[in-house]
Amino acid sequence: MDKEWAEKNKEVQALLSKEATFKDAIRKLIEFREEMLSEIKRMVEAYPTEAFSMMPFAGADGYHGKTLAYSIWHIFRIEDIVAHEMIAEDEQILFRKGFLKKTASPIITTGNELEGDEIAEFSKKLNVREVYHYAKAVKEATDQILLQLQYKDLKRMFTDETKQKLIKSKCVSEDENAFWLIDYWCGKDIKGLIKMPFSRHWIMHVEAMRRIENRLSKLVGKGENSDVK
Repeated sequence: MDKEWAEKNKEVQALLSKEATFKDAIRKLIEFREEMLSEIKRMVEAYPTEAFSMMPFAGADGYHGKTLAYSIWHIFRIEDIVAHEMIAEDEQILFRKGFLKKTASPIITTGNELEGDEIAEFSKKLNVREVYHYAKAVKEATDQILLQLQYKDLKRMFTDETKQKLIKSKCVSEDENAFWLIDYWCGKDIKGLIKMPFSRHWIMHVEAMRRIENRLSKLVGKGENSDVK
């Protein structure tokens, strides 16, 4: 893990543990998330569309074995589902703001069920610019949810009703590579969800994206998406 990011994450998690520093933790987490999103934006601005479906580490055992487009989709589908189906109990950004159509995604799931060439083919279908806009919208919505939380909310657990709601939503594939997510999320309290997926999950995937980018920079040109806002 990036040493600077690891330290920032460690500080946030420590501050979350005390009521007196809870609000500082949320503020620092939001700033940290903005820093990581800016890294994603930089990549989206820097590379042509075809780069986002390339797999320079195809077959590798790790997050860097995916594509840039998949990585963005995956990070923010998980966050959208967790933030809205579980914590806020309202409509996901994907549906509320019409991003399923805008992104041209053929799936509503997190993508965990996809492997190898399936990831590359999925990535080719995505409108990368709109996937970034979706990511930004999800991040901003989650930040608002975080700002509304009270320290006492951190210990809130989830019921079997929440689990059934997630299953019914069909936003997590029934494939064995994905379905475990529901039990994983429902086994955490809100503090646990802030740690994973709202912070550490981002770090792992954005760092993997940097590794993909480093390889891609030797393979493709830059500049096609420079008008991303």
